[in-house]
Amino acid sequence: MEIGALAARYGLAAHVLRHWEAVGLLSPARQGNGRRRYGPQDDARVALIVRAKEAGASLEQIRDLLTAGDGAGRREVLARHRAALVLRMERIRSSMEMIGHVMECPAEDFFECPEFRRMLGADQAQAPKARR
Repeated sequence: MEIGALAARYGLAAHVLRHWEAVGLLSPARQGNGRRRYGPQDDARVALIVRAKEAGASLEQIRDLLTAGDGAGRREVLARHRAALVLRMERIRSSMEMIGHVMECPAEDFFECPEFRRMLGADQAQAPKARR
């Protein structure tokens, strides 16, 4: 398959696939005229890259996954990424709780709300001052 067809399949611009090739994530075959040809393995790699990016992985993390060498190495890379995702999900959950509180907070200025300040971990801090 040609670059445009593969890129379109995933809703990407062709230059994205060229960039991924430049950073070592893809290595398509070349025709005699130098044009890239993507096969089923490349298609699977692009699918993996797209999914990994959706899950918050950086291109460097994805390259580590793709070059890990074997199943055990790949699982190790994924275990590290999973641990980072768990932490990120906890922070997102905490942020959602804080926003939920602010939306229902009876305080005129939620920065003055003791519960909001507790959620921030700023019980002892003063309310932010206006910038000049």
